[in-house]
Amino acid sequence: MIENELADLSAEFEVLGDWEERYRYVIDLGKDLAPLTDAERSDANKVRGCASQVWLVREPQADGTLRFRGDSDAHIVRGLIAIVLRLFSGRKPSEILAFDAPAAFEALGLKGALSQQRSNGLAAMVARIRSDAERAVA
Repeated sequence: MIENELADLSAEFEVLGDWEERYRYVIDLGKDLAPLTDAERSDANKVRGCASQVWLVREPQADGTLRFRGDSDAHIVRGLIAIVLRLFSGRKPSEILAFDAPAAFEALGLKGALSQQRSNGLAAMVARIRSDAERAVA
């Protein structure tokens, strides 16, 4: 469940002290992302509304879940992608659509810690995933 993953992330953030440590942790999360191929870094996979280059690849699974992979040219954004993927990848479209992502990011403290530009980019990533989920349901 997404809520369980959110609880795990929240616990991981709680162990860390200030936001400088949390930023380092977010960057470290991004280092574990598998790189996308040059072909996957296509215009079709590009997320609009992000100041950095962001790509998200949707992979529908046989069980009805949606798997996502992503990448960015910015370290902190790669970390934000890793958080988004932990929450949304491998979920059913209905679970994705029912989840309140802004409240989750507020609970993690991301909303207050990110610049307006990064917050907008994070919202754009979630909007893209929600759009993919809506198309999968239709």
